Amino acid sequence: MCYILVHGLGQDDSSWNRVSQKLKAYEIESKTPNLWTLSQGKIDVQILYQAFCSYCNLQNGKLNLCGISLGGILAMRYAVDFPKKVESLVLIGTPYQFPKILMHFQNIIFHLMPRRTFTRLGISKSDFIRLVHTTSQVDIPSLVKKISIPTLILCGEKDKANHKSTKLLYQCIANSQMKVIQDAGHEVNQDNPDCLVDVLVSFWTSQKEKVQDK
Repeated sequence: MCYILVHGLGQDDSSWNRVSQKLKAYEIESKTPNLWTLSQGKIDVQILYQAFCSYCNLQNGKLNLCGISLGGILAMRYAVDFPKKVESLVLIGTPYQFPKILMHFQNIIFHLMPRRTFTRLGISKSDFIRLVHTTSQVDIPSLVKKISIPTLILCGEKDKANHKSTKLLYQCIANSQMKVIQDAGHEVNQDNPDCLVDVLVSFWTSQKEKVQDK
């Protein structure tokens, strides 16, 4: 069994450090790919997804994918395209739809931000803006209808912007559960890793027991 934790847009693989360490106490070894080093050249959501697919396809055994925000979108797409390869799916703070007005204002802000802000994330300013734009064009409502594997949908208690999306994802994904992580904002993996690990281990353990009972 392989456990893959996928970071979000403003994060990198180190964002999972505390979660990965805590999972080891349960004898769960997780992989945390750095999305910014998976692809070569210019980055948009399709290029990034193809690189993510290549990474996942190289892993042995069934995958338990856990993604936050952008990582959740990539994990969803992979689960739809390779359902036999994925054992379970965890979506954290993952959007159901992208508000066009909000995306427009965010785009203006991104253009005004200094390049060094993006360099710290390991991605160029132009790649970041292109990735945000192309990601906002992903038809998530059509995507989620095709997900049939066990799915856990999580959202931070303080992540008000994604509460509605969390409920919509739960309503649209047939085989899903939903939980709110207390004392956490959007970056649940950094805000409350202890609670997140407890929820992940409980979910993965229950899915493993169901598989063994078949």
